[in-house]
Amino acid sequence: MKSISLLLICLGVSAWSRAQTYAERLGYPADAKVLILHVDDIGMSYDSNLGAIKALENGVANSLSIMMPCGWVPGFLPYLKQHPDTDAGLHLTLTSEWDNYRWGPLAGKPAVPGLVDEQGAMWGTVNGTVQHATADEIEQEIRAQIDRSRSMGWEPTHLDSHMGVLFANQAFFMRYLKVGMEEHIPVLFPGGHNFLINEEGNRGFTPEMAAAIGKQLWDAGLPVIDDLHASSYDWNKTKGMSDEALRDYKTEKYIALIAKAKPGITEIIMHCTEPTEVFEHISSSGDTRKGDLLAMTNPVLKKYLEDHHIILTTWRELSERRAKVKD
Repeated sequence: MKSISLLLICLGVSAWSRAQTYAERLGYPADAKVLILHVDDIGMSYDSNLGAIKALENGVANSLSIMMPCGWVPGFLPYLKQHPDTDAGLHLTLTSEWDNYRWGPLAGKPAVPGLVDEQGAMWGTVNGTVQHATADEIEQEIRAQIDRSRSMGWEPTHLDSHMGVLFANQAFFMRYLKVGMEEHIPVLFPGGHNFLINEEGNRGFTPEMAAAIGKQLWDAGLPVIDDLHASSYDWNKTKGMSDEALRDYKTEKYIALIAKAKPGITEIIMHCTEPTEVFEHISSSGDTRKGDLLAMTNPVLKKYLEDHHIILTTWRELSERRAKVKD
């Protein structure tokens, strides 16, 4: 009996190791590393817009998401109109974290009073939003941000969450999934092996929960990714570096990260920015954001991706592939 039990355990482990990644389900080779190199915070500032465009046009970044309540969203529209295939989703924004540059909810204070602080802006911290906002207000604001995008003539390719607010509260998270499935817009959620994100140690989903949520999204006809890395913002030991040193530092970090990633679809989040003299009055993060841009436009990174046969994809392409998969 002992040998039979051991055999069953080994078979179980073997079956788990052969479990298909979402990349395989969408038609990619079983051993392929498939990446979305994703730029956050578009529309937040002129500098953010400029950095994102340079990262896409002159570098290897291939996806982005827009902060619809922010003042520089209209400034990005001409680029979208000129480049209609851009992989541009919504960076659903439910906080306003900077001291001297603030924004409020698109739904308006009377409709979502719990999202508004004493300055009339959104709360400056994730905890502030969690403490004061209701799930109904969160859903209303999500829908208002989608509506603004569509009113401007842009159908978002995906949804994700600024500062992770929608992952910080179970009720908020369920509304995020609900809206995505109802509107048939893919939502950022790693429902696969979660290798990198588990190494980060800052997500509250067990493997069983992640798998169940991934299946729910997949069964709703949406594409799902296998893994996520959202901590490059913390690679911020960049003060006083020359541009060359900053480029090399960030490039080495991204190459090491990609080398460690497992086969499957992995999104890597960054904040490519071209800081002007104004940006320092918004945030002290200009150096690390500039480093992201310098890394994405570094020929060394492009060559690494080519030499190691890394496949780049987008949410737009994933949706197209998902539409062709028969369940």
